[in-house]
Amino acid sequence: MAKAKSAFVCNECGADYSKWQGQCQACGAWNSLQEFKVSASKTSARVAATQDSRRQGYAGANTGIQDLSEVDLGDVPRFSSGASEFDRVLGGGLVPGGVVLIGGHPGAGKSTLLLQTMCWLAQSQTAMYITGEESLQQVAMRAQRLGLPTKNLKMLSETNVEAIMAVADQVKPKVIVIDSIQVMHLDGIESAPGSVSQVRESAAVLTRFAKQTQTTVLLVGHVTKDGTLAGPKVLEHMVDCSVLLEGSEDSRFRTLRGMKNRFGAINELGVFAMLENGLREVKNPSSIFLNRSSHPAAGSLVMVVWEGTRPLLVELQALVDDSALGNPRRVTVGFDHNRLAMLLAVLHKHGGLLTADQDVYLNVVGGVKVLETSADLAAIAAVVSSFRDQVLPHDLVVLGEVGLSGEIRPVPSGQERISEAAKHGFKRAVVPKSNCPKKPIEGMEVVGVERLSEALEAIFG
Repeated sequence: MAKAKSAFVCNECGADYSKWQGQCQACGAWNSLQEFKVSASKTSARVAATQDSRRQGYAGANTGIQDLSEVDLGDVPRFSSGASEFDRVLGGGLVPGGVVLIGGHPGAGKSTLLLQTMCWLAQSQTAMYITGEESLQQVAMRAQRLGLPTKNLKMLSETNVEAIMAVADQVKPKVIVIDSIQVMHLDGIESAPGSVSQVRESAAVLTRFAKQTQTTVLLVGHVTKDGTLAGPKVLEHMVDCSVLLEGSEDSRFRTLRGMKNRFGAINELGVFAMLENGLREVKNPSSIFLNRSSHPAAGSLVMVVWEGTRPLLVELQALVDDSALGNPRRVTVGFDHNRLAMLLAVLHKHGGLLTADQDVYLNVVGGVKVLETSADLAAIAAVVSSFRDQVLPHDLVVLGEVGLSGEIRPVPSGQERISEAAKHGFKRAVVPKSNCPKKPIEGMEVVGVERLSEALEAIFG
């Protein structure tokens, strides 16, 4: 009888060790090593079975050594997923041989989005949907409820990766969905499905299959409590594109954000609405984020953020109130907490407004997460508006980065942001002086500022 071999794998980064230790030397995580046993005979058989495929190259066919100048620079072939918002996040569509990892909280709509995509693709090419968490009847009932065309879509209920590869070799699909990678397993690994070793090896086999057969593979991934993708971190390194479907329980809108993309821009944002007939695209996301109250209120202001390759108009709300605590609260939703503390210090030093005895709350409406510095000036303006209880005009838009010395720094794609605001009917914009357009924009007054004191004077008069 073959002796079982033990291995220890880090839950955080997937690093291998021959014996247990308290800290992973690769990523520095403590108590993250898990033991699993691998049968020597099964491992040898699995390695022998995949040895030839590994020689072909993990990233596709082996074309031999080439000079960089000789590499074909033709456009990467793409085909549409059937949803323009999904295509936008993917960088223009699905790529043959590409591996896409889609994560999200339970109930966010991952399976619904992929089922809609596969039903649409099956009408023009061979598509196969692998379900490991639901029965075929459950998937068919969902498709019927959503009114989707079910003809031509190949369905398979299976969790064994070797069996999936055997069926794929016969059917030869152009697109495969694996729902989900956490329930897949390989016979050569004796740990339970969902463990670090099973997720890592299953993803590696599927990725290698996608590259060598030019098959597009869509993997569904679970997330942890803090919203990150579950499983080893190496899973995100293997795939070509990693996207996250987000949505709060009290909102019918879902945002699809690109976290990694080898074929396009990252941080691209797609917006969907969850309706009775499934996920539907929101063609103009700024319209839903600008659904402001008809009664103007202090502390409300519109800013222009850049999401991937397009500008997005978002409402920012601030509330400043007397604090009953010795240490006033600083609460943010969709905005960096540490950056708010820094901006309040700049406001005191260069704007003459002290908020050390005030509770400050900052909220980005619509669940959007602001990850750039162009919202600095808008955040300060919203705080001052709430502190002074002074209502700002509804047709005012503000953007700009604020430095520690009180200077207003330019932001990327400033003119495109201003033009987007003008399209939505805004009449006045306060922007960094370097971002002022060279030609006047019809119907909009653009005020360029260089210092925080100038900006506050232009906004509040």
